[in-house]
Amino acid sequence: MPLVPEISIYVADEAVPLWHQTEEELGATGLPPPFWAFAWAGGQALARYVLDHPETIRGRRVLDLASGSGLVGIAAMKAGAASVDVADIDAFALSAARLNAQANAVMISTVTDNLLTADSDRIWDSILAGDIFYERDTAEQAFAFLLRHAGRGTTILIGDPGRTYLPKDKLKQRAEYSVPVTRELEDMEIKRTAVWTIET
Repeated sequence: MPLVPEISIYVADEAVPLWHQTEEELGATGLPPPFWAFAWAGGQALARYVLDHPETIRGRRVLDLASGSGLVGIAAMKAGAASVDVADIDAFALSAARLNAQANAVMISTVTDNLLTADSDRIWDSILAGDIFYERDTAEQAFAFLLRHAGRGTTILIGDPGRTYLPKDKLKQRAEYSVPVTRELEDMEIKRTAVWTIET
């Protein structure tokens, strides 16, 4: 990945064939897209930010929320996090994250619970969330989850290329990057992508 050359992850060349193959293998239709098979702009920006600012997560217990490929969690471990939990509701994503962590010689733990709806009292020192504000209901649940943890003193970092449901008016921008992406997934080849935080 041009923006994060320190990390190697397995990615798909094309989304649609992989999506169809997954449905064929499982004998199911209507499965969610293979979000985990790509390095999305928000995740790339967040990974870059964490590697460039290791003080934000060094020695901390970190959650990579909606982890997809695990890119952001891997960056956190490389930047010195004490531990990283990667959480995603897609079992394929967690498998991909484990493979990618192994390829980068870091240890992560996986969380299968839907943390946005589960009643959990788990606490992390830092929560990293890339590209989670793409759909209204998910965005509302995600922001409520992040706001609740920010109120407990957790550092929140969000990577987002200006998705429709990002609540910019409630966030503070920390950095901005030009992220190379594939036109199969996005509407342009370079996405201006920001890293945001919640200040309580």
